[in-house]
Amino acid sequence: MASLTPKTLKGRTYYYARECQRVNGKPKIVKTVYLGSLDHIIQAVTHPQEPLRPQTVRLASFGDVAALFDQACQIGLIELIDAQIPKRDQGLSVGQYLLLAAINRAAPPSSKAQLAHWYHRTVLPRLLPATTGQLSSQAFWNHMDCVTEADIAAIEQALSQRLIRQLNLSLRTLVYDGTNFFTFINTRTPAQLPARGHNKQHRGDLRQVSLGMLVSTDFHVPLFHHVYTGNQTDATAFQTVSEELAARYRQLAQGCEHITLIFDKGNNSTEAFETLDGSPFHFVGSLVPSQHPDLLRIPLEDFQPLPGTRLASCLAYRTTKPVFGQKRTIVITYNENLLEGQLQGIEASLTKARHKLDALQASLRRRREGRLKQGRAPTVESIRKQVEQSLNGQFLKNLIHFEVGPGPIPTLSYRTDTAALARLMRTHLGKTILFTDNADWTTEEIVLGYRAQDRIESAFRDMKNPHFLGWSPMFHWTDSKIRVHAFYCVLALTLTSLLQRRLHQQGLDLSLKRMMELLGGVQEVLLIYPPRTDETHPRTATCLSERDAEQDQLLQALDLVRYQPEEVG
Repeated sequence: MASLTPKTLKGRTYYYARECQRVNGKPKIVKTVYLGSLDHIIQAVTHPQEPLRPQTVRLASFGDVAALFDQACQIGLIELIDAQIPKRDQGLSVGQYLLLAAINRAAPPSSKAQLAHWYHRTVLPRLLPATTGQLSSQAFWNHMDCVTEADIAAIEQALSQRLIRQLNLSLRTLVYDGTNFFTFINTRTPAQLPARGHNKQHRGDLRQVSLGMLVSTDFHVPLFHHVYTGNQTDATAFQTVSEELAARYRQLAQGCEHITLIFDKGNNSTEAFETLDGSPFHFVGSLVPSQHPDLLRIPLEDFQPLPGTRLASCLAYRTTKPVFGQKRTIVITYNENLLEGQLQGIEASLTKARHKLDALQASLRRRREGRLKQGRAPTVESIRKQVEQSLNGQFLKNLIHFEVGPGPIPTLSYRTDTAALARLMRTHLGKTILFTDNADWTTEEIVLGYRAQDRIESAFRDMKNPHFLGWSPMFHWTDSKIRVHAFYCVLALTLTSLLQRRLHQQGLDLSLKRMMELLGGVQEVLLIYPPRTDETHPRTATCLSERDAEQDQLLQALDLVRYQPEEVG
């Protein structure tokens, strides 16, 4: 029970509240609270003080970082990596460094020189303690020097098997594709992976690095990746990895006996199909339409609508034909939405090409009139070359006809072939030619199987997002560091894909961008109060930032409540 106890010091009386309890059968004072003098007590009761205002506030990223950390814990990522690359029990392990790098890539990317700065503005100091020195760029890459290409392959293989076993990932269809990422690596830097080639972000002036990935159609979870030189075509790279994919099949087939590989026409080659035909993989791919004019000539009247709401706007024609040395099942699809999109692209290309040709005509006219005298005098050959460069877009050489007339100053005339455009619309546009060795699949299954390719296209788009999962900026210029960079970028995609999958299983379907925006908006707030007159240290209180209903729903679905900080005083 509590009692009020006076105490006289130097002629003045002060009061204490004491709480007494029996301990081992004997009364004992267990708590004493100083209340002050009688005047102080009366003042506090009759004129209560205003609530103490915080002196400052410290914010730390909570929702996105805690969710990614939790996902890594659930799949045992750190332990799996450390089993492959062990080190002395001193400082951070290789697995912990790679997890920090993956989380940093996912939300949001920064350089390794800024890793400690980013780390201390998250809740990671509480979840994965580290010193500023351990998070220096030098310390990080000292540990990454231990990570070899063989280590990455072994970790990825073990992780794939764990995800398939623990999460029952669907392996009925897997998607393979490649993309590239431009870099600002100097031309004279002696790395082999960065090279100039056809860049999918239209930065052919820069050296690029290419990435091939095999992902599940079940939320594009990466199961295999391959880093290759930037000047290597997708088809050549696919020949290289097809044997690795066949070997990977034998590991994956323990969870699924019939696996179909899906890829687009950019990966087609005779050599790759020779390897695939000798493997247990089945496949669904696409063909270059212009290489099969006989299939394009089939009239639309012979096409049939497909069942189901997902294919309501799609017509299809099914046949067989020898392709790459084997008789394959062929499905030609026609889609009005695809036709409209292609027409918009062609019209934009035509407009751009006409503007270039008009500008070239005007330049020649000014030179003939004597108003333009600078530069080298044009020739028929130089004008023809400029025109051909202006018509390098798809279909443009068939749709625009031009003539370069001779003379001291050549002339240029051109016209748009509307008949060729009408013929293109009738035979080519809106059509996709699919082929497969799954002869027992229905036409609907073949079409839907190929459409699963949008999973990996979505993954590549996410990896090119500058705010979430960003591959760029990449500040490394040696092949070994580039491979490590690619690995933790793929790990970041793995963690975010698994988060999306968990939310879907609880009825919450969100894009990666929306998911990361919502989680990233939940922050940890540390309120720091000035110390009272009788205290030596400031008082603190911790809580989470204000949230909307959707954010609360995510925190509950991912069970992040257990990572909320405890109240401290």
